[in-house]
Amino acid sequence: MDILFYRYDSICEPDIIDSFRHLGFHVDEDTREIYDKKLKPSECIKGLYEMINKKSGGYTFVFSINFFPSVSDVCNIIGIPYMCLVVDSPVLELFSKSLANRCNKVFIFDRRLYEEFLPVNPEGIYHIPLATNVRGNYQTCTQAGGALKKRFSSDISFIGSLYTEKCVYNKTVLPPKLKGYVDGLIEAQLRVFGYNFIEECVDDELVDAFIKARPELGNFPESMNVDVRAVVAQHFISVKVAEQERIRFLKTLSDKFDVDIYTGSDTSFMPKIHNRGFAKTATEMPVIFHQSKINLNLTAKSIRSGLSLRVFDVLGCEGFLITNYQEELPQHFTIGEDLEAYESLDDLMGKCEYYLIHENDRREIAHNGFEKVQKYHTYDTRLTQMLEIAFHLK
Repeated sequence: MDILFYRYDSICEPDIIDSFRHLGFHVDEDTREIYDKKLKPSECIKGLYEMINKKSGGYTFVFSINFFPSVSDVCNIIGIPYMCLVVDSPVLELFSKSLANRCNKVFIFDRRLYEEFLPVNPEGIYHIPLATNVRGNYQTCTQAGGALKKRFSSDISFIGSLYTEKCVYNKTVLPPKLKGYVDGLIEAQLRVFGYNFIEECVDDELVDAFIKARPELGNFPESMNVDVRAVVAQHFISVKVAEQERIRFLKTLSDKFDVDIYTGSDTSFMPKIHNRGFAKTATEMPVIFHQSKINLNLTAKSIRSGLSLRVFDVLGCEGFLITNYQEELPQHFTIGEDLEAYESLDDLMGKCEYYLIHENDRREIAHNGFEKVQKYHTYDTRLTQMLEIAFHLK
């Protein structure tokens, strides 16, 4: 079967293309958006339409990482299925009216996000967890040379942004009373793990204040049915929570332990942190995961129930992982056997202290997590499940 993969340079794309090919699919790639970030929707529609119609014998379906309304519209016009895997949260494009198109096969990794959008298209929206490329990444991390392994060895490592440069809330001016309320809400959410209650606390007055401070919130195109309350909660406030959690947790950890962070964010205000710069996704990150005594995952608060890619990627490299607790975590992994989870900063500090000393426990858990991912959470397995669900193959 032939499929067309619409690309925009997501880090997931090469692994999923490899998996599709491993499953026996012929994959053509539309890469225009990778090289032309100013590509207009009209140009996307025209080029994609021509590419599909020129294909001798046609495509079985079009695939992408995350949802593209323009791609969905083209597929809907032509009458070809459009399948996508949503790997981020939030995703503004899900508010597009195109989400209701009959051609859609949209898979969402976060159950709470899925439940919110399911009524828009009950026959075309599904929930499924993310996965990883065990085949490629495990080979990369285990066959790395001694110098590379030594270079990327750490006691505790964290890969990711601090969100300081991405936090729009930092540039949003609210009335003092409402800013005090939001800051209090942020502090409260920082003390709760496994449940995001921010949206429940955003009332009409606060929404109106954000619209006045950020006029773009009231100027979405007619092609979108945007829930501004959700945007305020997830794009603004939750990102600020993630920023504060990462800064406070990493700073506290670095006061006691040897912590390496791979990021482009400014860490100059945390002098004890070792900022190692960006890590290359395909060639360096697997080695970091495998060589770190403890890999730390701090899930962004905008991911309200699901498991981020980091969880699967670390375990797929037989790395030991300590992650924050998420609602969906026990559905896929056994805490204390496949990975560890913390429920507070004190809990995280205690677990880091214990596992840095107890190497055998650490290695056993890392191996269990690897076995679990290898059996249930590879891209080969996940794509097979998606195909079965989308095309009713069972």
